Amino acid sequence: MLTSIATVSLSGDLREKLDAIADAGFDGVEIFENDLLTFDGSPRDVGQTIRDLGLKLVTFQPFRDFEGMPEPQRTRAFDRAERKFDLMAELGTDLLMVCSNVSPQSLGGLDRAAQDLAELGDRAAKRGLRIAFEALSWGRHISDYRDSWEVVRRASHPNVGLVLDTFHIMARKVPIKAIASIPGDKIFLVQVADAPILEMDPLSWSRHFRCFPGQGDFPLADFMRNLAQTGYDGPLSLEIFNDQFRSSSTKTVAKDGLRSLIYLGDGVEGVTVGAKATTLPPKAEARHVEFVEFAVEEENAESLATLFSAMGFEKRGSHRSKAVTWWKQNNINFVINCEKDGFAHAYNIVHGPSVCAVGLKVNDAGATMNRAEALLAAPFRQNVAPGEIEMPAIRGVGGSLIYFLDDQSELASIWDVEFDAATPDAGPKTSGLLQAVDHVSYSMQYEEMLSWLLFFTAIFDLGKMPTLDIPDPGGLVQSQVVQARDGGVRLILNGSQSPNTQHSQFLSEFFGSGVQHIALSSSDIFESVAQCRKNGVEILPIPENYYDDIEARFGLSPDLLDRLQANNILYDRDDDGEYFQAYSKTFASRFFFELVERRDYRGFGAANAPIRLASQKRLNRRDTSD
Repeated sequence: MLTSIATVSLSGDLREKLDAIADAGFDGVEIFENDLLTFDGSPRDVGQTIRDLGLKLVTFQPFRDFEGMPEPQRTRAFDRAERKFDLMAELGTDLLMVCSNVSPQSLGGLDRAAQDLAELGDRAAKRGLRIAFEALSWGRHISDYRDSWEVVRRASHPNVGLVLDTFHIMARKVPIKAIASIPGDKIFLVQVADAPILEMDPLSWSRHFRCFPGQGDFPLADFMRNLAQTGYDGPLSLEIFNDQFRSSSTKTVAKDGLRSLIYLGDGVEGVTVGAKATTLPPKAEARHVEFVEFAVEEENAESLATLFSAMGFEKRGSHRSKAVTWWKQNNINFVINCEKDGFAHAYNIVHGPSVCAVGLKVNDAGATMNRAEALLAAPFRQNVAPGEIEMPAIRGVGGSLIYFLDDQSELASIWDVEFDAATPDAGPKTSGLLQAVDHVSYSMQYEEMLSWLLFFTAIFDLGKMPTLDIPDPGGLVQSQVVQARDGGVRLILNGSQSPNTQHSQFLSEFFGSGVQHIALSSSDIFESVAQCRKNGVEILPIPENYYDDIEARFGLSPDLLDRLQANNILYDRDDDGEYFQAYSKTFASRFFFELVERRDYRGFGAANAPIRLASQKRLNRRDTSD
């Protein structure tokens, strides 16, 4: 199937859209009428530009309020169609997409609609053109693809075919099994869109909340399996109306669109997506966070090392050729990079002290890299000195890196190969209660969230949890979790439309998106917090009112409540278990650490997030006034 996208899916003017679509690698494009009407040039110029970019003009759309009109509106509708045929000849496309009628003047009846489409087909045939009929989910008389197919079947015209649009089908919860019985040669166009499940009228839902496949909740894989049974091999096109996309980078959204189509066809038997389609390796199994790398200058490197030591980490080694140190506690590996050139140095210049890279342990690093590149992830490569191991890597959130490691290649021995063992230091000693990276939290522009959601779930075998709105003193923060089924990797994507949230202030100070906090699991959070405080780690203070509230909500014992309050530990409970969490002070106004203890608990303490945000804001005010 040829990959295509409707120009209405992207921001910018028509030329910007066409350039982005071609650069992303699409095979074709749909011209949306409004984009043509606002273009400062002739339809012939548009058609030539499309051909010069190596694209196929799949269809011109939409043609509205056609079938079932009474006179004199019926005659006028055919006159309008003839004008569109003239325009199509200039553009250089042979397919006109006709939407089912929404006019209150229209008359019902499948036979009447079929007669109108048959006559339109006769007129189109004389010009070598075709008609594709689509059932709008808010159509006045025809809102179900089974009815639009019946109209096409009754029209019985070789130049009249069907449009299948996943949004219109799934917004009305129409069964999709009947698709498999439609002859593939009578389907002229397939448009795909995903969407979150919402309770609202289809028109508003469609105009604001469509998204790319993989970003919403529709069962699109089931749709594709039924489509494959028809034998359809025409364009697979995206038609997306989305407020976030309209305010996002044209090139980024176009690339996401193509990524979503590749992902949509992945693993569906009988479906080949794109003129240059290749078989993708399976989704990567993300097992755990192997390491977190911090880019800092020498001054902050010393402070960060002191913090790590106070949290119970041991310096395990120094890199054999770089100003890089390795810190470890059980299954947590931290890397401090204060090189004066290379990627980490450049990242530090832009963002200041920051997390510049995350290393993920996967089942097969090479296959993961191949899948990521096939899904249009940007690879990262740098010079590898003698004695070093090249780690596969791609660009992630905010230009940071995601490295891939595995247990069966030379990557399994990277710590021993690249680092000289460190001499045990005389720093504060702890019992090593921190066990693993529980989750990594990214802050990003609100408009980026759908993009990174698709990125992570397309490459890795990660499921997504329902989106949450977290109250911040300056507005709302939207939070989306993606995680492995066993919880080995958990990533949190955060975005906010308010410029006054701490999230937005982080983006401003950080000069872009990135990691804002790292959560570390503890086998005993009370002892972990006590040892951290003893070693000088400042724990975020929590107001007394919070503890009065959780005592009432959860009926906690006085002893447990006293221990929580004494250590500034937050608490939550669900049907599965309990959750304990505490936070460090923010390091260099860039990132902070969370200590957590899970007792069969699956969430992330969302109910406590407003308390944490308010406390952080209060602490920041105190620090800036000192």
